[in-house]
Amino acid sequence: MSSIPVATRRRVLQALGVGGAAALAGCGASSDTDDQPAENTSPTEPRMNDPQTTDVDRIAADPTDVPDPIDRSSPATVNVELETRELVAEVEPGVTYTYMTFDNQVPGPLIRVRKGDTVNMTVTSHEDNTMPHNIDLHAVRGPGGGAEASMVAPGETETFQFKATYPGAFIYHCAVPNLDYHIASGMYGLILVEPEDGLPEVDHELYFGQNELYTTGDVSQDGHHDFDMDAMTAEEPTYVLMNGESRAITENRYGPVTVDVGDTARVYFVNGGPNLTSSFHPIGCVWDEVHPQGGIGGQPHRNIQTTPVMPGSATIATMHFEVPGPVKLVDHALSRVARKGLLAVVEAEGDARPDLFDPDPD
Repeated sequence: MSSIPVATRRRVLQALGVGGAAALAGCGASSDTDDQPAENTSPTEPRMNDPQTTDVDRIAADPTDVPDPIDRSSPATVNVELETRELVAEVEPGVTYTYMTFDNQVPGPLIRVRKGDTVNMTVTSHEDNTMPHNIDLHAVRGPGGGAEASMVAPGETETFQFKATYPGAFIYHCAVPNLDYHIASGMYGLILVEPEDGLPEVDHELYFGQNELYTTGDVSQDGHHDFDMDAMTAEEPTYVLMNGESRAITENRYGPVTVDVGDTARVYFVNGGPNLTSSFHPIGCVWDEVHPQGGIGGQPHRNIQTTPVMPGSATIATMHFEVPGPVKLVDHALSRVARKGLLAVVEAEGDARPDLFDPDPD
C-alpha cells in the first residue's frame, strides 16, 4: 500500500519510543525526520509507476455529510473517535495516490460540539499504517492542540480530554514531524464549536476542504503518483483539490450538491493547505455573510464576493439561491481551477427568474 521502506518505518517508530516525534508535535513541528517517501532520495527510480489497486472507491468527503445542529441548552460530555488510515485512492480516473486520512475521507469528518462541552477525543492508528499519526485541533487550549497526547503508532489508540471554551470553526490536522506531508496527503478536517445560543437556521449545511497535492507526476498523467518533497518545499503543487479529488463534487465525478431556488445554505470551509491561501468565491453568487477565519462572536461581513482563507484556517459563509443554475465554488486564483482540479458545484433547481437574470432577452 505504501512506498515507505521498512527501514524508514522502523526508524520513525523507534523515534516515537524515545519521545523524539512527540516532542516536536504541533503546528510548529520540524520536518527534519525520516518520515518521507524513498522515491525522492533515489534518482535512478522511475518517475511514474503503473496505477495501484485502490483501497476505497472514493476518498472525497460528501459535502452534505454534516452533523445536525445541536439542540440542547447545556454542556455535555461528547465522545469523538477518529481512525487514521493510509489508503490508495484515485485523484482522478487513471491517477492513484497513497492518501493519509481521518476516517477514510478528505477532509476528515466534521466534528460538531457546543461551547462548554467536554470532549473525549480518541485517535486510533490502523494496524496497516506505516507511519505515526496524531491530531492537533485549533479548538483546544493545550500543548500542541492535543498533538503530543494523541501520538499513535500503527495499531495504537490514545485518548485525551479537552473543554471547548470558544466558539467558531477550526481546523484539525495531523501534526507529526513532516506534518506538511501528512496534511497535503489529506490529514485535516474541521471542528465546529457552536455558540451557546446556536446558529441561525438554514436549509442546507455544506462542508468543503481545500488542500494541495505534491506529486512526482503531472496533472492527469496516468499512473501512481508518489509524493514529491522537493515540489512541496518549492510550494509548486501538482493538484489543488476540493474534497481531496480532482473536480470531485461536479457532474463529471460524484455529482453536484443540489438545492432549490429560494433555499439558503451555510458552507463550512477549511483550508488544509499546507501552503497556499484560498480566495474562496462562489461563481454566480456572493456570500451573504462571512465569518472570517471561522470566528463567531463579532459581526459577520456581508455581501462578500471573495473571502481569503489562509492555510490552517477556516471560514463560515452563507448564501441563498435566487435563480436556477450552477454556483461554482472555486479558489479565485483561477489557474488552480483551470489547470489543477479545484472545483465544486452547487446546482440550484427551480423556475427561471427572468426578472433577475435573463440569458436571452428579446
